[in-house]
Amino acid sequence: MWKEFREFIARGNVVDLAVGLIMGAAFGAVVNSLVNDIVMPPIGLILGGVNFSDLFVALDGRQYASLAAAQESGAPVIAWGQFLQTVINFLVIAVAVFFLVRAVNKIYKQPAPSPAEPPAEVKLLTEIRDLLKKQ
Repeated sequence: MWKEFREFIARGNVVDLAVGLIMGAAFGAVVNSLVNDIVMPPIGLILGGVNFSDLFVALDGRQYASLAAAQESGAPVIAWGQFLQTVINFLVIAVAVFFLVRAVNKIYKQPAPSPAEPPAEVKLLTEIRDLLKKQ
């Protein structure tokens, strides 16, 4: 059983998957920082100093100073600002993955297969036909 497990782990696909998972997690952290620290602050400034991570709707009808205060009091909230940031994170990652897959497809693009050579019988019949045409 140990040998079988070791062979399973040593396969290239499993190692590639592990590397991809680790890189994806690191890339996700970079995109989160990009959106939260670089993209959203200027958008919030343009919209009048809005902090998107604090945009929420309290479902109990009361007013709270911040999302943290509402959550601390146990109020049910819809944190739509955080959802918006998550959607933007997703879009940035989706665009990056699209361009990555596109580049990889160009690298590994295989040339169109050349037409298969006809069998020997067909070649022979073609030669016979051509000789008969000449006569």
